[in-house]
Amino acid sequence: MPRVFLQLTTTHLNDMSKGRSGSRPEQHTDSETGHVIGLQGMYEDYFLDYASYVILERAVPAIEDGLKPVQRRILHAMFEQDDGRFHKVANIIGNTMQYHPHGDAAIGDALVNMGQRDLLIDCQGNWGDVRTGDSAAASRYIEGRLTKFALDVVFNPQTTNWQFSYDGRKKEPVTLPAKFPLVLAQGVEGIAVGLSTKILPHNFIEILKASIQILQGKKVKIYPDFPTGGSIDVADYNSGARGGKVKVRAKIEVLDKSTLAVRDLPYAVTTGSLIESIVKANDKGKIKVKKVTDNTAELVEILIELAPGVSPDVTVDALYAFTDCEVSISPNACVIVQDKPIFTTVENILEISTNNTRELLRRELEIKKHELEEKWHFASLEKIFIEKRIYHAIEECESWEEVVATIYRELARYVATPSDPPKTKADTRLVLLRDITDDDIGRLTEIRIKRISKYNVFKADELIQQIEAELQQVKHDLEHITDYAIAYFQRLLDKYGKGRERRTVITTFDAIQATEVVANNAKLYVNRTEGFIGYGLKKDEFVTDCSDIDDIIVFRRDGKFLVSRISEKVFVGKDLIHVAVWKKNDERTTYNMAYLDGKSGRSFVKRFNVTAITRDREYDLTQGNPNSKLLYFSANPNGEAEIVIVTLAPSSKAKIKVFDYDFGELEIKGRGSQGNILSKYPVKKVVLKEAGKSTLGAQKVWIDEVSGKLNTDSRGRLLGEFDTGDQLLLTYKDGAYEVADIDLNRRFDPEEILHLGKFDPETVISAVHYDGNKGWTMVKRFRVETKSTGERFSYLSEHKDSKLLYASVKPAPRIEYSVKIKGKKIQGEVDLADFIDVKGWRAVGNKLSDQKLSSVKEIAEPEEVVAPPSEELPEKLHAGDSIEFDMGKNGQGTLF
Repeated sequence: MPRVFLQLTTTHLNDMSKGRSGSRPEQHTDSETGHVIGLQGMYEDYFLDYASYVILERAVPAIEDGLKPVQRRILHAMFEQDDGRFHKVANIIGNTMQYHPHGDAAIGDALVNMGQRDLLIDCQGNWGDVRTGDSAAASRYIEGRLTKFALDVVFNPQTTNWQFSYDGRKKEPVTLPAKFPLVLAQGVEGIAVGLSTKILPHNFIEILKASIQILQGKKVKIYPDFPTGGSIDVADYNSGARGGKVKVRAKIEVLDKSTLAVRDLPYAVTTGSLIESIVKANDKGKIKVKKVTDNTAELVEILIELAPGVSPDVTVDALYAFTDCEVSISPNACVIVQDKPIFTTVENILEISTNNTRELLRRELEIKKHELEEKWHFASLEKIFIEKRIYHAIEECESWEEVVATIYRELARYVATPSDPPKTKADTRLVLLRDITDDDIGRLTEIRIKRISKYNVFKADELIQQIEAELQQVKHDLEHITDYAIAYFQRLLDKYGKGRERRTVITTFDAIQATEVVANNAKLYVNRTEGFIGYGLKKDEFVTDCSDIDDIIVFRRDGKFLVSRISEKVFVGKDLIHVAVWKKNDERTTYNMAYLDGKSGRSFVKRFNVTAITRDREYDLTQGNPNSKLLYFSANPNGEAEIVIVTLAPSSKAKIKVFDYDFGELEIKGRGSQGNILSKYPVKKVVLKEAGKSTLGAQKVWIDEVSGKLNTDSRGRLLGEFDTGDQLLLTYKDGAYEVADIDLNRRFDPEEILHLGKFDPETVISAVHYDGNKGWTMVKRFRVETKSTGERFSYLSEHKDSKLLYASVKPAPRIEYSVKIKGKKIQGEVDLADFIDVKGWRAVGNKLSDQKLSSVKEIAEPEEVVAPPSEELPEKLHAGDSIEFDMGKNGQGTLF
């Protein structure tokens, strides 16, 4: 902390308190500089000093090692204590307090947080659980030590820059020489003064692979990966920079029609907070849940029991919409670079860290090169000193100066130095890498007689050759430092990558409209005469079940309509003729109406949709003239067009006073259109004659094979065009089939479905299955005969060993199969349509083999080759005539 700020918090605050009692100080003298500082200047500077301190010394990590100061000091203290054994966390905290000028609680929390990341600290004891939110045991009961990974990549005293600790008694690292982007692997979150940082954790393996790609000159993209698993939508990640966001979801499985199971959690969400959010949503009526049970142990499992009659698929979407099963996280990558906070991207952080690692590796190699050169230098001197018996020359010397001079003189006969290079080519002296110093002479004189007597020249030459080989390798690595750095990252990947595969699935989430999945937790009532709607009018007419976030559309007799959010009681205008729940962007619901224009006296008809509105604004469906009114109105959910009977006034001059009108002949236009003239004569009444069919035609439906949901937005694989009454056919890998209605809220699991498409009653299902009762492989073909919708029917026997091997809805599938009989592999082909006729769905079928098949594979239908017109071919082939031979697909020729 800046020294001047400390003075403000002690001496100066005391002065300020005295000032309140009468003697207000107007200046302060700095005890170190003696300069007089005015109060106004102090107030101007202190906040900036404090803000700078919090940013640089507490909240934001440094780019060099990716650590906050408290994390760096914890690791440094652990490295000082490291002896390979576990240490009490209380002792680690106490040792860290020599470097960190804050309380033990802050240090303990930071230490536990790092331990839970499972990267730098080996934990022993109860360190808490990020999944459940359970806190760690007291520091005196738990132990920790540095991991082998931390010892490998974080520490090197030789390449560390040091500074004095806060009290000047110790030295601590300015930053640790980390050769790995710790901030990206661990993630970080901090709130400073005027800014904050939030970097999400990323996958260990992907970081290393991306670092290698950066060194290879390639562009990279990395995305978050969380220890809690789940799934993530990174469409708006924006490389972790400000303004981006990610959506993270829990993994929810449908166990049966009344039970859901949460297996993975979103990042930073605990089982307790998730259950609490589910209970709150249930209490508010957003979802209908009967019971929530937390079975989390080694793995996360939260069982959700649904209320009777509630769709599990709709509830899954509702859980994502109204609970913490889906959370949105806004990253904000901010790091300290050259003592300044910068906002950047995770890819830029990775690139800086990768280049920093390469530079650290260069420095380590240069240090090693220097050490090897020194080792070679002294080994060479020692060999000459002993082998040439120079020590005999100093036996008669009477002073230390004479000894030093003698050794210098004798060595000069055998070695050359940069200051005394060889004079001629005939000079065969050994060339040293540097000049000889007095320290070298001192070391030579300290060689013991025992070593001289046992000196082995052969071993000495081997040592020098080994040093030279190592030195040559180091020089090679320095010349190819990028390749050396790539190999370093690859070694980390091979050594520490196992078990660190991605846990969070990257996918794309469907946008969930809350109004489509919210449970019906309210009832809509209407008082048509008085013009009130709401869920509090329980004595009036019931309209429909709805939710408390639905929008309600109302049409009045005067030809006006509006949309309003449901509430307990709201006035929408008298003389209501239609009240319903309104869905935004609904292009299927079509309104048919006939109205009288109050000015011209003519009657008009029109058809329109209401897809978008401004809430609580009145819209006029007539031409806006006084005395206009509706003669007929209908709301049609699938664009139906009915036939009505139009009765004119008896006093009208029209010859035909009663006639039919078909709305199907009228085009759907905008709600503001005038419409077509129904009659220029006065109309007495318009009544329904016959309900009509949809005029919108069949609707195209796609299946999004990522989310498993149907849609009409052209996402995924097209299933076909579906009209009223059309259904889906599903075949499952477990040997069951299902006929289902089109439900855009239902979620299909691609992992368990073999076929999903439009249902045709004439479709034949061909199946190859193993019958556990008989122990045979059977073939059966059948049509769907069951009438129930939305229910699975298994066409296999109930034996536990019965298994589906192959199924298809193609008209005539051909398969290739193999079976092992007495260790011998036998293969065969069969056309299933020729092998067996279509029978009932309960039939076992015909035997294909009395063994269980080893493999079954469908034979792809050959592509049809279209022959050229016959007149292009000669009637007869003669010697010398040429023909065209098309090799076709897979090299199979076809003669034209």
